[in-house]
Amino acid sequence: MQGRRTAAEGNDRAGQGVRRPVPSAEGIGAGFLRVTEPLRKKWMWQSGPTGAMLPPMTSSSAEPAPDSGPTSPTSTTTSSTDSTSGPGVFELGGTVTVPRLGFGAMQLPGRWSGPAGDTEKAVAVTRRAVELGARYIDTAAFYFSPTHRANDLLREALYPYASDVTIATKVGPLRDETGEMYAEARPDQLRAEVERNLEDLGVDTLDLVHLRVGRLGGGVVESLGERFAVLAALREEGLIRQLGVSNVTSGQLAEARSIAPVAAVQNRFGVLDQGDAALVDECADAGIAYMPFFALGGGHTDLGQENLRKVGERHGATVHQVAIAWGLARSPSIVQIPGTASLAHLKENMAAGRLVLDEDDMALLGRHG
Repeated sequence: MQGRRTAAEGNDRAGQGVRRPVPSAEGIGAGFLRVTEPLRKKWMWQSGPTGAMLPPMTSSSAEPAPDSGPTSPTSTTTSSTDSTSGPGVFELGGTVTVPRLGFGAMQLPGRWSGPAGDTEKAVAVTRRAVELGARYIDTAAFYFSPTHRANDLLREALYPYASDVTIATKVGPLRDETGEMYAEARPDQLRAEVERNLEDLGVDTLDLVHLRVGRLGGGVVESLGERFAVLAALREEGLIRQLGVSNVTSGQLAEARSIAPVAAVQNRFGVLDQGDAALVDECADAGIAYMPFFALGGGHTDLGQENLRKVGERHGATVHQVAIAWGLARSPSIVQIPGTASLAHLKENMAAGRLVLDEDDMALLGRHG
């Protein structure tokens, strides 16, 4: 990650990032918690060898297993892995090389209505992710819980950032004190969102900023031109290095590309939800990275589908690992960004980058759903 502040500046701010309350929406313009006084008062800061068994993994819809040590294989099947090539890399925007298996920061702060996040654990997971090769990290200023914010945790874990670490963020949605995304930021609010990301991450230039539009259920057919033009102008100012869009249709992508180069698309897509297949192929043809969200079901889907189980049993892998490997095999433009707050799950996710699916596996799982 380039354009970062000096070490001295970072040290001056050390220890503040994770403990600073989320500012009010009025104070920053958009995208953050509207902190009520009661909430303000209770704010507390409290790769194995070829042929080795891929570590098993429980469903993400269940509570993560304690990180007390390595997990034990549940079958005697050996996996089909490739420890030499791995998932490969992608030239983001034709200028920056990123690994095709990255790390998503959404789960680091903890769940809004679930267990509180754990700073020490989140920092350990983030650092280990980078050590294991996940040097593309996806975050957002609207990834926060009542106790933690993803951007603060990333800074705590990684600042000063290594030159080969790329951090992508998103702007657009507004959240209220319940954690609900209730509106999209107006064009005049986007600069404040970008500046907040710069401040929280402690950098002078953001590597990649996605404009998230619509609700998570799918892209809304509306113009994004005025909002994307604001980000394009901020790119010209040097505050943003590359631009992306999220939750968009093919038409919205075309509109954005008519304004400024688009390096990446982040939409909902996965082995169990292949409705965006045409846009995946469109991105591959255009040299645009496609970064699926909810590629593992988003923690809400039972991934124990029969065909996923069959492929997993064949390779000694979990259904989650098969889902990650399927996306990597599905298109050369796909960059997977599975997220977790568990060291055990992180190890399993990263091991999926060595899982090689053959033509029979892909045919069984389906290419277009």
